Amino acid sequence: MTGVTKRNNMSYTMLKEEKFGIFCRCCMRQPSRAPNSDDYIYIPSQPTQGSESDAMFGPMRLRQIPMTVLLVFSKEDSQSDGFWWACDKAGFKCNIAHNTESVMEACLEKQYDVIIIDTRHSKSFDPEALCRSLKATKSSEHAVIIAVTKKHTSDKEEPSIAPLLSAGFNRRYIENLNVGTCLNELLSIEQHDVRLQHKVRAAGALFTALDNCHEGIHITNEHRETQYINPACERLLGYTCEETQGKDITELLRSDKNKQDLEETINSQVKKGKHWEGAYYIKRKNGQHILHHCYTTPVMAKLGKVRHTVSIRSTHDHNNMPVDRYKDGELTQNGGIHSFPKRRESVARIHSMTIEAPITKVINIINAAQENSPMMVSQALDKVLEILRTSELYSPHLQTQQVREEDQMTSDYVGGLMTNDNYRFCHSPGTVKRRSSYGIDVKTSHGHTPHIPKTIKTLSQIPVEIQNATRDEAKWDFNVLNLEEVSNKRPLVYLGLKTFARFGVCSFLNCSETVLHNWLQIIEANYHSKNSYHNSTHAADVMQASAYFLERERIKAIFDQMDEVAALIAAVIHDVDHPGRTNSFLVNSGDRLAFLYNDLAVLESHHVALAFQITSKDDDVNIFKNMDRDDFRALRQSVIDMVMATEMTKHFEHLSKFVSSINKPPGREEEDSVHSGRGTPESSTSISHLNTPENRTLIKRMLIKCADVSNPTRPLYLCKEWALRIAEEYFSQTEEEKEKGLPVVMPVFDRKTCSLPKSQVSFLDFFIHQMFDAWDAFCDCGELISYLQNNYQYWKEQQELQEQQEKQDTSL
Repeated sequence: MTGVTKRNNMSYTMLKEEKFGIFCRCCMRQPSRAPNSDDYIYIPSQPTQGSESDAMFGPMRLRQIPMTVLLVFSKEDSQSDGFWWACDKAGFKCNIAHNTESVMEACLEKQYDVIIIDTRHSKSFDPEALCRSLKATKSSEHAVIIAVTKKHTSDKEEPSIAPLLSAGFNRRYIENLNVGTCLNELLSIEQHDVRLQHKVRAAGALFTALDNCHEGIHITNEHRETQYINPACERLLGYTCEETQGKDITELLRSDKNKQDLEETINSQVKKGKHWEGAYYIKRKNGQHILHHCYTTPVMAKLGKVRHTVSIRSTHDHNNMPVDRYKDGELTQNGGIHSFPKRRESVARIHSMTIEAPITKVINIINAAQENSPMMVSQALDKVLEILRTSELYSPHLQTQQVREEDQMTSDYVGGLMTNDNYRFCHSPGTVKRRSSYGIDVKTSHGHTPHIPKTIKTLSQIPVEIQNATRDEAKWDFNVLNLEEVSNKRPLVYLGLKTFARFGVCSFLNCSETVLHNWLQIIEANYHSKNSYHNSTHAADVMQASAYFLERERIKAIFDQMDEVAALIAAVIHDVDHPGRTNSFLVNSGDRLAFLYNDLAVLESHHVALAFQITSKDDDVNIFKNMDRDDFRALRQSVIDMVMATEMTKHFEHLSKFVSSINKPPGREEEDSVHSGRGTPESSTSISHLNTPENRTLIKRMLIKCADVSNPTRPLYLCKEWALRIAEEYFSQTEEEKEKGLPVVMPVFDRKTCSLPKSQVSFLDFFIHQMFDAWDAFCDCGELISYLQNNYQYWKEQQELQEQQEKQDTSL
């Protein structure tokens, strides 16, 4: 450990064989006569060994190990020696550091109970600044920090210790070189301050348990002022912990549906030191009155005084239970009022409950409304019920959409992208030969791990021509095809390094730039360069678009850094190991991946599964290896959800949910603004409404979907090139389907007869316009809409020219 000294614990019997001795502080020699000065110290020959002991924190048993001490002295002197020998005598583990860097390094590697900082001679560090830094470090936030100060003569006024206390010091020690004095100070600290800090640390475990408890926990002081509510209680009440702290929550939650004397009854029981248990109504923040079960118990102090009150609130839905069950509570043996059946009856109660899904409640409400409705309304509600009973509420039926029977291009295009054929099950075994999986048998992804060069190209080492090609990577008109050319079809590594650096991804993941470079390399190696469209250039393009969207002001106000990192990682891996064929093709051909994923989102499932698999195989590429387990789990779920959202069969489901939840119709938005008091969609209330886990998920899904199909919103020269590339993949698939006798998923993509302008117009009309209109309404992407309109006009003109040419050819 740099700058930290760890001396050997040396018995003082090595200094003198006598059982007890008096020694000089400087040379540790015995005097010839009994001293009367403080220049000598008294030392027993045998040190006292520290031992483990138990301390109780309520019913919780804490194991207290020997105290650890860190001495912070710019230079060692008699005072540091005094503390050192005192630690040796008491059996405390002691280290010494001489500067700020070594102190912080020591505290990051080890947790110290006591840190003694010399404020007398500290030229190499600022004691107060060092103390603040230590208090801000998680490993030392509970350490007892002591300031060693100079001794002052009696004729001078004692200096104030306020600056030391404000800096974070817990105690002050006026310099005294006597080992016995140092020992007494340390023993006193161990018995009081350190044991208290151990209990404070243990309280962290208790709050972790409360935060993860499924029941709502509510704690108040003796004045009924709220001190804490856990996340489950926040969800139940609709208030955050900060909104309730210091307030009498009974005033916030009071409901006129309860008996008038209910509060008085509860308070009376609690003041007697007895618990109360029962059910009553509370009013949530949104004004909804709900019936819930509550167990309230007092925490008693000395002399029978109530110090705290703890309420455990059930988060289960009791609103469908008969209210009269709770009208008259009965006293239990311990004095509480109990309004629920006893525990032995709970199983019978559960079996007798009617468990309803939200859609069931909606259907019941509509059924009730039909009873007193006119015939026309009742018939309309019948149609509504018929629709609600289907399993795919958001999936459009192509027959009823704007797809016209005569528009074969749109019909084939949409059908090929949004359906999975089950052709192989309509034939007898053996009529369709099972092909090896494009994903499973790809050499780079399953045969062996691609070689990672030892010479790592960091941002500073990237060639000049590539640096020039990535100069405008933050702009929407960025030319990723130019980067593809100058990087020899390796744009993902170079663009990924620069984009990830801009968003601080390495810092968030706690990984080095080398590991990130290795990861980008192995991900890019698993993209198929032979694919004309689904290759690493497409991944780089989607990542660049995602980064552009993340910089929009409204998204920056809603997303946190984990959302940003998840979006970038999802963009990088979203098509890894893509075979250049659609899901329908894999299902029809009996591909191994189709069997593996049960014909459902075959490619999307494979992309995300393979990405995490190859990332976890080797620490040299594992960008997640240093993450906290819970953070990694949350990040992984977010990445999976975003990649799965790129499946086109769920396109209209994601779009409908986004429009209905994020982009409200103008009438509803104005109405909500009036009721909530918010002035504009950009107000804090609007952002707060959007900044929920559910809504952030919808936004992340729409972000990657828009990035994935953003080619029509790029400058025309890029739009045309990407259109040619995707058409080439579809042509190749159609040819292979015909060659192998498989169903032709998109017959219009025949190389000899296909109209590229018409295919683009159909795709834009059916998929793109509505989605990007919604996206523009949300995050203001006017530049994209301008490019989209210009490109659409270009394709329409080209289509008209082609149709005119076809008519002329026919007439001839």
